[in-house]
Amino acid sequence: MGFDLKTSSQPFAPLRGGEDRALAIREQLRDAIIDRRLAPGAKLSEAEVGALFDVSRTVVRAALQMLTFEGLVKAERNRGAFVANPTPEEARQVFNSRRLIEPALALEAARRLTSSDIAAFRQRLALESQLLHERGATARRAEIRASGDFHLLLASVAGNAILARFMEELVARSSLVIALYGRTGASSCGHNEHGDILAALERRDAPEASRLLLRHIDHIEADLDLRVTEGLALRDALGGK
Repeated sequence: MGFDLKTSSQPFAPLRGGEDRALAIREQLRDAIIDRRLAPGAKLSEAEVGALFDVSRTVVRAALQMLTFEGLVKAERNRGAFVANPTPEEARQVFNSRRLIEPALALEAARRLTSSDIAAFRQRLALESQLLHERGATARRAEIRASGDFHLLLASVAGNAILARFMEELVARSSLVIALYGRTGASSCGHNEHGDILAALERRDAPEASRLLLRHIDHIEADLDLRVTEGLALRDALGGK
């Protein structure tokens, strides 16, 4: 599948002078991947992306390298760059990584939480609640993004810039995995759990916030269909002919 602006419901914004062009391209491609406007496995032609943004291949290559580092793009020798298509095992690794990192972020966030942080969390919860009542694929993608933003805010409040960068990658990968493998989209459950986590943080109950986060991650992963299925042999696929 190619990279086609004409089929995108949200066209990419042109780049403006003075911006870091590679970073700007990375941001727009990243949003398109997470929003599933670019499908897993889609080819990202350097020439086509360069023409779309009116930049050189060198700039495009730098942007794609950033996305490759984040795990959202896969570079194949002599073939080019493609939107990542995570395997079930890679999906499991993403959530196992989150289990290692997020409880520690909750412990620190509970200690550092301010009234402005609480207001920011509540604003995100209000957006999640609004999206719950909307229908369609676009609303579903927006809901996945809003849910991820809650976790990114938690990382920001914790105040560890290195872990916050790790969380950006993990949340981006999680969003792609959820969009690919999610069965029921148990977002209402996730929204309610976010509220419980915030309540624990407001009480400065760090152990409870950490426990709720682990349970929340378990529930997200449980809603994924990560069963590995094997294709039929050619003879069987053709009805034994």
